[in-house]
Amino acid sequence: MTDIKVTGRKFLGVDHGDKRIGLALSDDALCFARPLRIIEHVSREDDAKRVIDIAHIEACTDILVGVPYDSDGNVGPRARKVLRFVEMLKSLTTLQVDVWDESGSTRHLKTCLCKWDSQQNKDASHQMTGLLL
Repeated sequence: MTDIKVTGRKFLGVDHGDKRIGLALSDDALCFARPLRIIEHVSREDDAKRVIDIAHIEACTDILVGVPYDSDGNVGPRARKVLRFVEMLKSLTTLQVDVWDESGSTRHLKTCLCKWDSQQNKDASHQMTGLLL
């Protein structure tokens, strides 16, 4: 992971799942993020192109992708898949692409959503995880 200097930047947060990709957008002051949208997975390249297009439309300077490292900090199967997606993003754009360790965000999300109905959680979880990035 790299140290991220935030002055004059706007981030598109990416929560890459097997079926869906949750996107969140930072405000200009980088104090808050808001859920932007969920896109359905098509292919690694198509997904990367759509994320990049959205980043350009929203005038983002950076793309920040959450990586689900294992609980011990190692790169497991899910993290490898997301890191391959990150490499695809980097190969297709000149925007800054960084990663963020999201291994604790799922645990935190479950705490936040414990009172919600499980049907509501399916779509909300991708948006909420983007906020936690």
